[in-house]
Amino acid sequence: MTYMSNRLRRSMLFVPGNNPALIIDAPVFTPDSIILDLEDAVAVDQKDAARELVVSALKTLDFGVCEVCVRINGRHTPFFAADVSALVPVKPHALRLAMVESAEDVACLDELLGRCEADAGLPVGTVKIMASIETAKGVMNASTIALSSPRLVAMSFGAEDFTNSIQSERTPGGHELLYARTAVVLAARAAGIDPIDTVFTLVEDDAAFKADVRAAKQLGFAGKSCVHPRQIALAHEVFLPTPEELSKAERVLAAYTEALERGAGVVAVEGRMVDGPIVARAQRVVDIANASKSLREVRAR
Repeated sequence: MTYMSNRLRRSMLFVPGNNPALIIDAPVFTPDSIILDLEDAVAVDQKDAARELVVSALKTLDFGVCEVCVRINGRHTPFFAADVSALVPVKPHALRLAMVESAEDVACLDELLGRCEADAGLPVGTVKIMASIETAKGVMNASTIALSSPRLVAMSFGAEDFTNSIQSERTPGGHELLYARTAVVLAARAAGIDPIDTVFTLVEDDAAFKADVRAAKQLGFAGKSCVHPRQIALAHEVFLPTPEELSKAERVLAAYTEALERGAGVVAVEGRMVDGPIVARAQRVVDIANASKSLREVRAR
């Protein structure tokens, strides 16, 4: 599998690593990323069998343009090293490391990946890393975790384990998560990697899910972890610029380009002065729309 930089991660669909039918069907639902889960979704006595199934799937299945990741068991579990050594030769795009609490957790995975890549005859850096921040300690160390490895491409937040770690409970308003979500976004954005928001477990409440995704987008998240295929299109809808947003962004960029060509120092669009941050935001809107269009075109072939 070839790694693509600057890819969209609006939806990251969790798929139990011990369920072959769901693994086979996952690309049909067109998530941006598929996360084959060897951690929470798999009972302890099924870990080895699930690992073998995921390795077989990566060898034999065509996942199309989806990014394919595997959530591996945490560094301090007895399954960590076996997960990494078995998966590297079949080249998933990335491994999402569960329960990351320190930069050392990521550095340990980075080092092991390097050894396994060398053993498999792969270039160093073939397999990327995603760090899952799920505890109070992880949140407090988010800034150093985000800078802990050049392999790191994304950092996700896990609310269920986090609220347990602070001895709280998730509420509909999510006030207990605000600091942690913001900390993950700031750390990831400062490091130039993607922040991915936590799952939303009320899978039949589409309105509440969309509201949660809108809140995540407003906080600065790049995408949402999903636990059900029905959530994918809803997440894409929220993260995709509206026609009005795209049209405005294109007008801003056109006006700015024209101003540069005229040698003008300032430019106004619809009565509002346009400066560097506004231009950058407009370019980001256009880039997301173009990337989404390209994905749709590839999948339609």
